[in-house]
Amino acid sequence: PMAAGAGAFAWATFPSMPTRRVYCSAAHRDGQLFVLGGCGGGGRALGTAEVLDLPAQRWTTLPPLPTPRAGAAALALGKQILVVGGVDAAQSPLASVEVYHVDEGKWEKKAALAQPSMGISAVQRDGAVYALGGMGADTSPQALVRVYEPAKDHWQPLPSMPTPCYGASVFLQGNKIFVLGRWGRQGKLPVTAFEAFDLETRSWTRYPSVPSRRAFAACAMADGVIFSLGGLQQPGPHNFYSRPHFVNTVEMFDPAQGAWRKPNRTIRMREKRADFVASCLGGRVVAVGGLGNQSCPLDSVEGFNLSQKKWEPLPPMPTGRCSCSSCPAPGLLLLIGGVAQGPSSAVEALCLREAP
Repeated sequence: PMAAGAGAFAWATFPSMPTRRVYCSAAHRDGQLFVLGGCGGGGRALGTAEVLDLPAQRWTTLPPLPTPRAGAAALALGKQILVVGGVDAAQSPLASVEVYHVDEGKWEKKAALAQPSMGISAVQRDGAVYALGGMGADTSPQALVRVYEPAKDHWQPLPSMPTPCYGASVFLQGNKIFVLGRWGRQGKLPVTAFEAFDLETRSWTRYPSVPSRRAFAACAMADGVIFSLGGLQQPGPHNFYSRPHFVNTVEMFDPAQGAWRKPNRTIRMREKRADFVASCLGGRVVAVGGLGNQSCPLDSVEGFNLSQKKWEPLPPMPTGRCSCSSCPAPGLLLLIGGVAQGPSSAVEALCLREAP
């Protein structure tokens, strides 16, 4: 498929969220963007739940989450929005799982996780939800994998990940869930593990590790290729005096070849950035906002054309932010909240313009 030209991208600005927040959970369902929990100005977990009707550009306040939480996993499942784990107002990981019934307008508690967990990565397939990794109450990363079937309201354990981690990037392709570790081990070290769970054989495969160790990198998948982008490069153990520094690294894994492509200086991002959003839109990998060497968050946006193997500038974000929550929707990439000066109330979408 042809990648959209740089001119095909534009920003849509939606009305501000009633509540400023960071580390909120977002789910899109049928033209509605649900924004749940997160941290407000004081850093405490919120119970606030709000929904934006995208076509009408109107916010509605929903009944609050029964358990205030930040950093939870959220998914739309049919007419329900499922919220899993996160941290509570005391910053303790949660085992609790709650569902919002869109039609009835009310929350219901569901079967809890066996262990409290924040930073879970979740993916759904065929109506089942797979929850991978997380960080437990003892602050150590978890290797736990569990599957939830809404009809049974039951979490079933699956074989554990070879490498415990939390805040991982997960991509579903065919029968495999690819997992790129983000944080692991105590002391919040970035993880380079790269593993895949086969849903049919229910077994794990280890792939060659991500070539460089970077904190706050962002990952995306396009045309079956996995990209690991940017971040804060950690100094090596031998390099005692060096400080972490922003990088524009681009590392690409081709599942067909089972290997990371040889590093190539010509495909580096235009901007060094960390703590940004990466996604796939219009046949391109896009990198949006984040932190760089400027004193405030970046508003710059760039897109990688897979066929031409080059980055091009795209229209900048109306509100430069880092630590954004993001949510893909058809033809849109929604960026929700995050940090501008403090917690942000901005909701903006990078869109593909309708073809003339």
